[in-house]
Amino acid sequence: MYIDSHCHLDFPELSARLPEILSTMKANRVGAALCVSVDLPDFPRVLKLAEGYPHLYASVGVHPDYADTPEPSVQQLVTLANHPKVIAIGETGLDYFRLTGDLEWQRKRFRTHIEASRATGKPLIIHTRAAAEDTLTIMRESGAGVAQGGAGGVMHCFTETSDVALAAIDLGFYISFSGIVTFKSARQIQEVARTLPLERILIETDSPYLAPVPHRGKMNEPGWVRHVAEFIADLRQIPVTQVERQTTENFQTLFKVSLPSEL
Repeated sequence: MYIDSHCHLDFPELSARLPEILSTMKANRVGAALCVSVDLPDFPRVLKLAEGYPHLYASVGVHPDYADTPEPSVQQLVTLANHPKVIAIGETGLDYFRLTGDLEWQRKRFRTHIEASRATGKPLIIHTRAAAEDTLTIMRESGAGVAQGGAGGVMHCFTETSDVALAAIDLGFYISFSGIVTFKSARQIQEVARTLPLERILIETDSPYLAPVPHRGKMNEPGWVRHVAEFIADLRQIPVTQVERQTTENFQTLFKVSLPSEL
């Protein structure tokens, strides 16, 4: 089976089509999906999805792009993460592309999530855009790395260089590729996906965004994560079953969940 390691099924455009989306997942052998939190007011919707379906999981966190939203505390995140279906902290990180000016609040929020991850032992889901150097610096300084006693995590929707990917892997993190890797213009990302250790790769959709080829331009959904796996397999010139098997094993290892071997 395939696993979508990052999606937003609670967003209205997807939740309104949930039966259809779950059916498409099954048809494409996508056996599980991680529904990722972007702010605390909407977290109950994310958790409700995870509670309602055995193959859906949740994270808890506040996205770095969300400036006008309640700021989380470490204790809030720890308390909300104390649920068996909440398997990660985030999404969190830094984004210097969409927001400008004094972004110290983003860096403070990121550190809060890292502290919560360390306290709970649940891995981080990290978003970074135009901020790779600061992201890695804070990860190191705040003890996000596995060797530092952190829970590790994943650099999701990866769009950075091989050097950034390898630095994250050195900290015990995984690298997740979205539909962007299938885009003709994504040569740098494709080279990263081709050369990284397969044991450190995850696949995702980031639904409802970034639909992979052949669905580019449409609303994305978890069932289409299969196309990401197929593209990576073609890049690496290996059977897609190998990508399928290894990325599923990687998901289970990172997030400490057990899934059936087949749908």
